[in-house]
Amino acid sequence: MTSDFPWLSFSILFPIVGAFIVPFFPDEGDGKKVRWFALAISLITFLITVTAYIKGYDIKQDGLQLAERVSWLPDLGLTWAVGADGLSMPLILLSSFITALAVLAAWPVTFKPKLFFFLILAMDGGQIAVFAVQDMLLFFLAWELELLPVYLLLAIWGGKKRQYAATKFIIYTAGSSLFILLAALGMGFFGGGTPNFEYTHLAQQGFDTGFQLLCYGGLLIAFGVKLPIVPLHTWLPDAHGEATAPVHMLLAGILLKMGGYALLRFNAQLLPEAHAQFAPLLIVLGVVNIIYAALTSFAQRNLKRKIAYSSISHMGFVLIGIGSFSSLGTSGAMLQMISHGLIGASLFFLVGATYDRTRTLQLNEMGGVGQKMKIMFALWTVCSLASLALPGMSGFVSELMVFAGFVTDEVYTLPFRVVMAGFAAIGVILTPIYLLSMLREIFFGKENSELITNNKLVDAEPREIYIISSLLVPIIGIGLYPRIMTDSYIASIDGLVERDLGAIERVKTSTSIPRIQTQPHPALITAPEFKIKRVQ
Repeated sequence: MTSDFPWLSFSILFPIVGAFIVPFFPDEGDGKKVRWFALAISLITFLITVTAYIKGYDIKQDGLQLAERVSWLPDLGLTWAVGADGLSMPLILLSSFITALAVLAAWPVTFKPKLFFFLILAMDGGQIAVFAVQDMLLFFLAWELELLPVYLLLAIWGGKKRQYAATKFIIYTAGSSLFILLAALGMGFFGGGTPNFEYTHLAQQGFDTGFQLLCYGGLLIAFGVKLPIVPLHTWLPDAHGEATAPVHMLLAGILLKMGGYALLRFNAQLLPEAHAQFAPLLIVLGVVNIIYAALTSFAQRNLKRKIAYSSISHMGFVLIGIGSFSSLGTSGAMLQMISHGLIGASLFFLVGATYDRTRTLQLNEMGGVGQKMKIMFALWTVCSLASLALPGMSGFVSELMVFAGFVTDEVYTLPFRVVMAGFAAIGVILTPIYLLSMLREIFFGKENSELITNNKLVDAEPREIYIISSLLVPIIGIGLYPRIMTDSYIASIDGLVERDLGAIERVKTSTSIPRIQTQPHPALITAPEFKIKRVQ
C-alpha cells in the first residue's frame, strides 16, 4: 500500500542530512557535544522507522508497502523507488536500532570525533537505503556508497594493521560489487526498450533459465562476500580484528545481513528457476560455513577473531534456510539474521569493553579477572549463552526453525537431508565448547598478576549495562515469543516460497530450453506434493 507520508525516504535522508550538519556543529574538539547531537539524530531515525512500521505497515499483507516512487533519471531508467515488505521491514528496524546503540558505544571516541560521527550517521542512511530501495540500480548505488564510511572507519580508527584490513575490505566488497552492476544492467535492459530496474518489473520479466543461471552465479559471488560465504570470508576476521567496538557492532549487526537479505531478494525472489538449481549448493555451502568457521574459531587466540569466526559459522544457518523450500526454514533464516544481528552486536561490544580494561586481545594473556569484573562477567555469560543457542534465547528459535524446516522439507531427498543435517549438527555441538572455554580463559583460571596490576579493571559502567540490556530485551523476547518477529514477515516468506516451488515445477516440465537446464539437482525429489505451512 502507498504511504501518506514518505516515512522511508525520510528515514534514509534524515541521518544523511544530520551527518552533513556534524562538521558545522559547535564543539571544542573533544566530541562531548557532537556525540549528543549524533545520538539524537540516530534515535530520531530509529523512531521514524518504528513509526513507519506502526502506522504504515500491515503484517498480514504480502507485497510492497510504504511505497514511494519518483522518476529520477527516466532516460537511464533510474527511479527513486522505496518501499518495504516482510523481507526488508524487520531489517530496516534492526539497522536503525543497532546504529543508535553504536553511537552510544562510541562515547569514548575523542580522535577526530566529528568525522567519526559523520561517517556513522552517513552509514545509517545508507544501510536503511539498501533494505528500503526497490530499484536494482539504486540498490547498487546504495550498496557502493555504504562501503566508503566502513573503509574510513577501519582505516582511521582501527588497530595496528588497520590499513591492511581496510584495503582488503574494500577490494573484496567493492570488487565483487561489479557483479551486482552487471546483473542489474542485464536484467534492466532485458527484452529491449526503455530500461527498468524496479523489482516489481523485474519479477514479471520471465527471464529464461540460462540468463537466470548466469545472473544468479554472479550475484551469489557478490552477496557471498558480504554474508560471508567460505571461501570468500577472509576479509571479515581481519576487519573485525582491527575495528573499534562501534564499527564491530555495525559490521556484525547490519553489514552481514545485507548479504543474506540480497540473496533472498534477488537470487530467491527474482531468479526462481536458477534458485531451484542452485539451492542444494547453498545448503552445502551453509554446512561448510558452520563446520569450518566453528573449527577455525577453536584455534583463534585473538578474542576478536574468535568471535568473528563464530559469526561466519552462525551465518551458515542463513544459507541453509535460504536454500530450503519450506516456509519454516526460510522463516528461520530471516529470524537468524535478526537474532545474529542482536547477539553479534552485543558480543563485539563486550569485546571492545574488555579490551579497554585489559589492553589485550590475547586469551593467553587474560585470566582471573572474574573477581574484579563481576557484572562484566555476567553480561559476557548471558550474551555467550544467547550465541550458543540456549533455549529461551532468539538464537535457539532461529536455528531450530532452520533445522526443522530443512529436515522436514520433502523437496529434497531423504539421504541428502540426513547427511546435511548431521554435518550441520556438528557445528551446534562445537559452538558451546569454544564459547564456554573462551569465558573460562577470560574470567577464570590463573590470574595474570601483571595484567591486573598494570590495568584499572573497573567493572561495567551504566552506559555499557544499558547497551547490553537494550540488546538482551529483544533477544530474550524473541526467544520466549517468536511471533513478535515472525508475524512481521511470514506473509512475504510464504509468497516467496510458493514462487520458488512453482519454479521447480516449471524447470522440470519445460521443454523450450536445453535438457541440461531443465533437470533439477539430484538432491531434489522429482515429484513432490507441495504445501505451504504458515509458521505459528
